[in-house]
Amino acid sequence: MKKKILIISGGISKERLISLDTGFQVAKELKKNGYKVKIVEPNNSLIKNIKEFRPNVIFNALHGQFGEDGYIQTILESFSIPYTHSGVIASSIAMDKEISKKIFITNRINTPKFFTYSFDLKRSDLLKKIKKKLKFPVVIKPLNEGSSVNVYICNKKNIFKILNTLKNYKKIMIEEFIGGREIQVAIMGNRKLGAIELKPKRKFYDYQAKYNSNAKTEHIIPVNLKKEKLKQLMNMAYKAHQIIGCRGITRSDFKFYNDKFYLLEINTQPGMTKLSLVPEIAAYKGISFLKLIQWMLKDASKKK
Repeated sequence: MKKKILIISGGISKERLISLDTGFQVAKELKKNGYKVKIVEPNNSLIKNIKEFRPNVIFNALHGQFGEDGYIQTILESFSIPYTHSGVIASSIAMDKEISKKIFITNRINTPKFFTYSFDLKRSDLLKKIKKKLKFPVVIKPLNEGSSVNVYICNKKNIFKILNTLKNYKKIMIEEFIGGREIQVAIMGNRKLGAIELKPKRKFYDYQAKYNSNAKTEHIIPVNLKKEKLKQLMNMAYKAHQIIGCRGITRSDFKFYNDKFYLLEINTQPGMTKLSLVPEIAAYKGISFLKLIQWMLKDASKKK
């Protein structure tokens, strides 16, 4: 008899729609292969649903805040039921761009220069700080969002207009802009699964480029890199996966510029939609969508 799988998707983050799509795609694949599946929201009925359905494994299909930042993982830890993806601490660290970047730097993983900003400087002082530490253009992003939500490339002319739209965050990251190639790497447990290069038609690989099929982002696999450079890239992604303490599948986002790789961030719960990169990398490596999901469920079951 096939296992019972509870899928948690939706939620209240800005990535709700992506999460719903991930949950739907995973459920559809499992159902047509004989699994008993139930999709639930992470609301006040979650605990009741878990107790009544009594799943063998919980598939965490949430993205963004409350879903991949350690919050839902803390709730799931109260049950003796395996759940997919990283645990509480690794999820929390990876979602916090400031903490994770400090860990990258400590462990000699190349990452763009940055500083955090709490809307506490005069305009002239902020411009001086950027000129001294980073130079324009700069990337502005929230500390704890995914899917490039509210990420902007700014110059001296538009920076304050954009900053004004992000005041609800209280604290944001201002980061060195790195040009060059966009490359993403999937790690599958202890396996360096593969890489994919993205050529967006837009300014960069933003939310629209990721999830709007009309954005026409070009996906290139295999990535055109020399063997030793590809090895270096895969080793960087694997090292980040290990030092953060991740488990299951992660996807790391890199820039490749002037013969150097820059790790932007690591994602502990990459999307599993039709436009998602991890299933595409897996397919290229001969792993079907079903086999990928089954591996994730089996990997979750190995955890204590």
